[in-house]
Amino acid sequence: MRSKTIQRLVRLPLEAARQTPQKSFPAIFARGGTSNGLVVWEHDLPPRSHWKEVLPKVMGSPDPYGRQLDGMGSGVSSTSKMCVLSPSRRRDADVDFTFVQVGIRDGKLDMAGNCGNLSSIVGPVAYDWGLGRRGVEFRKWEGEGEEEMVGMMRIFNTNTGKVVHSRFKVGGNPLRIVMSFLEPGGAKTGRTLPTGRGVDVLRLRGGGAVEASLVDVGNPGVFVRVEDLGVEGIEGLTPGRVEEDGGLREKLEEIRQAGAEMMGLDPKTESVPKVVMVFPPGMVSRRDGKGANIRCLALSMGQAHKAAPLTLALCLGAAARLPGTIPNQLAVGLDEKSGVVVIEHPSGKLDVGVTVKDGKIVSAELHRTARVLMKGKVYY
Repeated sequence: MRSKTIQRLVRLPLEAARQTPQKSFPAIFARGGTSNGLVVWEHDLPPRSHWKEVLPKVMGSPDPYGRQLDGMGSGVSSTSKMCVLSPSRRRDADVDFTFVQVGIRDGKLDMAGNCGNLSSIVGPVAYDWGLGRRGVEFRKWEGEGEEEMVGMMRIFNTNTGKVVHSRFKVGGNPLRIVMSFLEPGGAKTGRTLPTGRGVDVLRLRGGGAVEASLVDVGNPGVFVRVEDLGVEGIEGLTPGRVEEDGGLREKLEEIRQAGAEMMGLDPKTESVPKVVMVFPPGMVSRRDGKGANIRCLALSMGQAHKAAPLTLALCLGAAARLPGTIPNQLAVGLDEKSGVVVIEHPSGKLDVGVTVKDGKIVSAELHRTARVLMKGKVYY
């Protein structure tokens, strides 16, 4: 009698599952730089009008507890992301790429800007899917070693309206990737310096004010000197400490919104612009700063970033090469010949290669690694 009862209890959830089957679509789960997320073909998704219902479910949002246990996200902004790809109809691109940031707690979809980290996986995946294979050639990788197969994919980012050239070794794990962002200035505002000035004064509530550099390269950024924020113990400032300091985060968000308004952007859009505290090398004791030109601590989607959002690093690297900006004032030992800016962030360093001609940012180059972690179906 007892065994029959148990059998009935086991059958109940199985029968319920058959009566309410889950829907799914093919997807790749991948790491790109210091982010990870899903990569999908647009034709495998429901129509765009249904994305706001489907994509949050896939990532486990909305989740008032901020954990995303019921989806592919993991409760931090750098892992609640999606890349949607489609063949490009443009003559200067092989693949179109739309970046989607999924709100962890509210489930809102934010497509206002690009993600440089996840951009790194787009070229290799598009190559595997059969796009742009005419761009493959045998050559030395970045001038090193023996000749091998190197692919080049031309990516049109629909979020910013900009083209990125992605070069990568065909095969290998993790993949080494070089991304060249062509004419990256004015991605959202139409101008590298939206106000035409290297430094602006942002008026805050309560009569306060703070100087900031408003720069739009790759993604818009609001750059402020950390010493202008009234923070005590700057030497020990870390992402964890920023997270614990509600007053500082509130002030930084007010600065971000004021900068957004001055740039002509919607201050309610959390992802754009991002606010970044900048430091001269050697100011923070956590790292020795050897070889770095400038340091930063950024906020992304209201959270203190433990590394550096890649398009934001691109923007900071460009700003450091623009005379009169706060990053340019704080940068030390810039190599004008190579154009490389070495940026220190809470988890390490990264290099941004910036080409400037007649005061204009011609291109910016970033090096990343990426890896496909899983292929299959994702359910919602």
